[in-house]
Amino acid sequence: MNNAMKKYIAMLSMAGMFMFHACDPDFLDRTPLDAITTPDFFKTPDELRSYVNTFYTATNFPKYANHGNDFNSDIQTQGNPDPRLQGTRTVSTSGSISFADVRRINYFFDHYRAVEENHALETYQQYLGEAYFFRGLIYFNLLRSYGDIQILTTTLGTSSPELYNPRDPRNKVADFIIGQLDSAAMYLTADKTSGAGRINRWIALLIQSRVALYEGTWEKYHEGTDFGVDGADPEKYLQKAADAAYELITSGVYELYSTGHPETDYRDLFALQDFSSNSEVMFWRKYDNDLTRGSSSFTNDRNFRMETPTNKTFTKQMADAYLCNDGRPITGNPLFKGYQTLTEESENRDPRFYQTIATADEIWKIHTDGRVEYWSSVYDRLNTSADYNAPGGYLIQKGYNPNMVYHVQQYEESPGMIYRYAEALVSYAEAKAELGTITQSDIDLTIKPLRERVGMPNLNKDAITNDPQWSFPDLSPLINEIRRERQVELAAEGFRWDDIARWAAADELIVGKRPKGFLAAQIARNPFPVDEDGFLDPLKNAMPSGWGFKLDRDYLNSIPISEIVLNENLTQNPGW
Repeated sequence: MNNAMKKYIAMLSMAGMFMFHACDPDFLDRTPLDAITTPDFFKTPDELRSYVNTFYTATNFPKYANHGNDFNSDIQTQGNPDPRLQGTRTVSTSGSISFADVRRINYFFDHYRAVEENHALETYQQYLGEAYFFRGLIYFNLLRSYGDIQILTTTLGTSSPELYNPRDPRNKVADFIIGQLDSAAMYLTADKTSGAGRINRWIALLIQSRVALYEGTWEKYHEGTDFGVDGADPEKYLQKAADAAYELITSGVYELYSTGHPETDYRDLFALQDFSSNSEVMFWRKYDNDLTRGSSSFTNDRNFRMETPTNKTFTKQMADAYLCNDGRPITGNPLFKGYQTLTEESENRDPRFYQTIATADEIWKIHTDGRVEYWSSVYDRLNTSADYNAPGGYLIQKGYNPNMVYHVQQYEESPGMIYRYAEALVSYAEAKAELGTITQSDIDLTIKPLRERVGMPNLNKDAITNDPQWSFPDLSPLINEIRRERQVELAAEGFRWDDIARWAAADELIVGKRPKGFLAAQIARNPFPVDEDGFLDPLKNAMPSGWGFKLDRDYLNSIPISEIVLNENLTQNPGW
């Protein structure tokens, strides 16, 4: 029996795994840990709450999901080849697929009904909804990593034959996840909440839309490949994605954050120090040193880490995606001022350009004595030390707060944004476009408010300017522009690899390509190679032929050989 299954069937210590969510408003009145020690401990709603609190961790909710999370893609670079994109990964010979979280959440479902003896459903349905949500989220992570995966819904004994089941096909897994999120939405509160305590119905719908869009586009664009799905029905998932997003959008619970300042609102959203009353942020991590100082799961030094580039930069591919402020692409557009300086490059562009990518005239630091420094200071120091290495040149501003009051290494209290409403807008537009049923009214409901926030003209589906640099020339102009909108709006929020994977887009965006940067002539010191046109080309020597991503293998992870040896019903993923 492999280690993963042993872990799955082993009894977990409640005290050892207990990591409550730092912002749970019920923190102080939780049941003592020593009261949760036996298989039938679920006697009160408070005990159910304490148990599901253990899933509000960095495993399911990253420390901060609003900057620097797209380095495994084409739009950000750290100056070294990503193993997946480079195609240098090898099949896992040992280790296991972790079902630890599956086992833990199934334990909840096996035992929660003991509460029914003395408590009505309404006293604990929130925690039941959370359990369904987390089981869906856990399985979505497995789906994204491995595709087909075993669906296990109960804790199993050492001799349970289910341990040796084959992998369930990915569309069955997707159906299971969507069903879990349906149940979650039914039980979870419909209240907006502060976003830093407990999840709600609307978050379940957001993730359901995310899952359905992922599976629908995966089945559509991987059709006929080794990653295709038997009995594929992409329209079913795309419609579910649209329906879930639409319910969220039309609920009126959330709306885009805006103060009427298009030149700063997008940037400021990601630099706020509190999201409890924010109209757009649906879920976030609150960092409170009085409660969580010393806990590695809640340690935060995001702003401190963003003061200098430390090899983390955007790419030219990302910069070129921003339209000019007339709503047209840069190619052949007289509004585009060229690449000679970053200031010129950002002129007349979608304001999200300079609110995402730091330009010289934006504020870098506001010192405690009131002194102000600008990003020009950083650009002047590029490549003078490891902290100032910038392989792509384009520095990250999104998610950064220049106020030095909040720059405390390891223990700053700047919040981490996890889910925001804007995702629902771009997901609805994409799902409807993929279904071929999108109308101008749909665009006005979704794309228009995103662009209005930054002062950009709306997208007119019947008057799209041709862009010879579209990444997907074989697809419709509308789908190209909606994908562009998604890329620009959600830049550096951790969506890009999943988008590349579900679109089967590595052939267009990855294979044989390298991440480029801005014109090297702009900076005094440049230790990186340049291409024939003078643009930074940091991986030119490391991978002269470009990324070596293997289209018939690298969209999914390998199944460890040790797993296959122990369970003859398991099969390997394509290409491994």
